[in-house]
Amino acid sequence: MTLPQSYRGERIGLPQTGTGSLAPTGPRLGAYLADAVASALVATLFVQPNGKGFAGHLPGSWSLIPLAVDYLAGLLLAGRTLGMYLFGLRVVRVDDPTQPVTPIRALARTVMLFLLIPALIFDRDGRGLHDRYTDTAVVRA
Repeated sequence: MTLPQSYRGERIGLPQTGTGSLAPTGPRLGAYLADAVASALVATLFVQPNGKGFAGHLPGSWSLIPLAVDYLAGLLLAGRTLGMYLFGLRVVRVDDPTQPVTPIRALARTVMLFLLIPALIFDRDGRGLHDRYTDTAVVRA
């Protein structure tokens, strides 16, 4: 018989509040949007306009390249992306929060995040499928 959890993150051994506790959805979404906007701005520096009007000057899918670099390099070097830094978040391994996220986990998490569906489906702890499959969690830094 499993006891009901009293707070998000209890089942995976994270504290209820403060540093290391699971990040709420709002700051996670804010961090993702900050990363997306920053990536679009970076891509705009390298992409030539291909039409008239505002839409012709947008980088389109080219912004996925700096976004992937932000996620991979950020997770591997600092445990967070630019957006996560701005919102006070970081990614940790659930099995050993003191160890950095491995390259395989960072790559798998990034690929699944780009699919969006895993990121939009949450478990009882509020972790997306991309977090569950890579055994990671986004926590308050």
